[in-house]
Amino acid sequence: MKLSILDRSRTRAGVPDAAALTGTIDRAVHAEQLGFHRFWVAEHHGVPGIASGSPPVLLAAIGARTDRIRLGSGGVMLPNHQPIVVAEQFLMLEALYPRRIDLGVGRSLGFTRPVRDALRRDRTAPDTFADDLDELRRYLEGAAPVTARPRVEAAPPMFVLATRRGLDFAARAGLPVVVGGPILGSTAGRIPELDRYRDEFVPSPGNRKPYVVISLEVMIADSTDAARDLLLSEAWALASSSRTGEFPALEPVSVLRDRPWTQRMREQIDASIESSIHGTADEVRERLDSLFARTGADELLASTSTFDREALFNADRSLSLLYRE
Repeated sequence: MKLSILDRSRTRAGVPDAAALTGTIDRAVHAEQLGFHRFWVAEHHGVPGIASGSPPVLLAAIGARTDRIRLGSGGVMLPNHQPIVVAEQFLMLEALYPRRIDLGVGRSLGFTRPVRDALRRDRTAPDTFADDLDELRRYLEGAAPVTARPRVEAAPPMFVLATRRGLDFAARAGLPVVVGGPILGSTAGRIPELDRYRDEFVPSPGNRKPYVVISLEVMIADSTDAARDLLLSEAWALASSSRTGEFPALEPVSVLRDRPWTQRMREQIDASIESSIHGTADEVRERLDSLFARTGADELLASTSTFDREALFNADRSLSLLYRE
């Protein structure tokens, strides 16, 4: 089973945003040392809790510090960019770090209306994702009327960050998918959306068969309670964002425990933590085995965040050992 990491460059209360970026680079170096397959970064705009707004720039910095691990975007939000610009950025990365670059693309718009306005995005605008995806692919493969440069020996592979509708796009385009969130928890048995993706998959150059990456938080600690505590900072931030409309920086668990908790926040936090896979190494291995069997997934992309960086690195180390022969 391939194991990979998605790091969103989470900021921490009282610490400059730059520390989130250098922390991401350090984590990528650590992930390579541990033998992870990929290390991906994210695109968010105007979000206090996330310092990464430009995946290509951050990936260039990570590439300079690593040698082997695959690097990619989880993802570039295609509605925010012209396809030729995305192609040029990732072709440049591929030229600098050959056969190590992935291009994950998504459909999400800005988190708030001011951000969408700043990105010149309108929720009522036509959905051009399928056409943009096809145009981007043609630029990458050198098949468009305009040649995107630099030219490279092999175009970086594309992945679709897929919601239910995104799975249909990916199947028709013959592209691998990254799925997470509600889809993974929608049923106790096989997941119909993933089965439909596989049934309707149209083989394409470089992708002769469907490929599924599942993405969720995975936290390993010495006990279930300790793992749950480590997830509290992220769960609190998510619950807070639903109330304030602003996704905040991570805070220490000790600070959060002294805060007043409404019943609604407690329910949201509990639900967020339960949607993750957490516990001791043995507990996590058992739950992952079950999830892999249920989804038929080819790869795990762990999107774990916590305030305590040392604990995060320890969790990465424990995860890297789960499927090692």
